[in-house]
Amino acid sequence: MYSLFLKRGGDFVLALIGIIILLPVILVLSLILIFVNKGTPFFVQLRPGKGEKVFNLIKFKSMNDYKDENGELLPYNQRITKTGRFIRKYSLDEIPQLFNVLKGDMSLIGPRPLLVKYLPLYNDFQKQRHLVKPGITGWAQVNGRNSISWDQKFELDVWYVKNLSFKTDLHILQKTIRKVIVKEGINNNTSLNMPAFEGNN
Repeated sequence: MYSLFLKRGGDFVLALIGIIILLPVILVLSLILIFVNKGTPFFVQLRPGKGEKVFNLIKFKSMNDYKDENGELLPYNQRITKTGRFIRKYSLDEIPQLFNVLKGDMSLIGPRPLLVKYLPLYNDFQKQRHLVKPGITGWAQVNGRNSISWDQKFELDVWYVKNLSFKTDLHILQKTIRKVIVKEGINNNTSLNMPAFEGNN
């Protein structure tokens, strides 16, 4: 009952309330990032959702698009801006995904949407993460985020799929709020992201 009907309704209402409350923050950050990035304040990228259906994920843009002499993007640590570090530190870059939740592409809670290029690399177990909508936060994010391995992340994602319930979502939401406040599990190394997933060797 919860996963089929109540979860979507709760997502819509909470996302709408969140957008209304955070509208001043959204507007101010948008104006700042337009200036900092000399263009768009948003980062939009195709990501796979439920049933591997691809959608446009939106975040606040934390990095510039500077490239080397070969036309390749510079490393993350050379492209992230001071403002970008700040919004990542406090997870403010995730706020625009409330619009993805409102639209129905995402849920507040669920496995994080990864890159489209990873789809052919998943085994049957890992593919189960796409049986539910991806989330802004999830079980893997409150149990290590970028500090755990890919295998651990997929184990946690599939655990969530098999144990989806209101109680589980509430527990994840509470842990997320606590981790954002103390900034626990945020990757501050020079790469800023996990190493690319390369499939199962």
